[in-house]
Amino acid sequence: MANEQLRQAQPRQPRRTFDEVFKRDAVALLLKGDRRVKQLAQDLGVSQWNLRDWREQYGPGAPVQTLEQLAAELRALRRENESLRTQRDILKKTLGILVEPPPNATRA
Repeated sequence: MANEQLRQAQPRQPRRTFDEVFKRDAVALLLKGDRRVKQLAQDLGVSQWNLRDWREQYGPGAPVQTLEQLAAELRALRRENESLRTQRDILKKTLGILVEPPPNATRA
């Protein structure tokens, strides 16, 4: 119970985001082998788990997408975007219909 109260009393820090360049540079430093993972993570201000995940994502042997794969992904995302726009427009029209008063309504 005391731990629960402590967690509630401490404000949450906003989640930090790192751009791809930072991640790739961190992986390059990690692969260089000058420092241990724990020390490098501490120096960069990230967790060891972040470095491990980034090494899998950006290190040697990481999957590289071809131009065809990227083009296919772009087409799929554009289709999804169009579908979501259609859904949004339908919801807007529905809301407009529900908000309008009936034509034979009397004001009270």
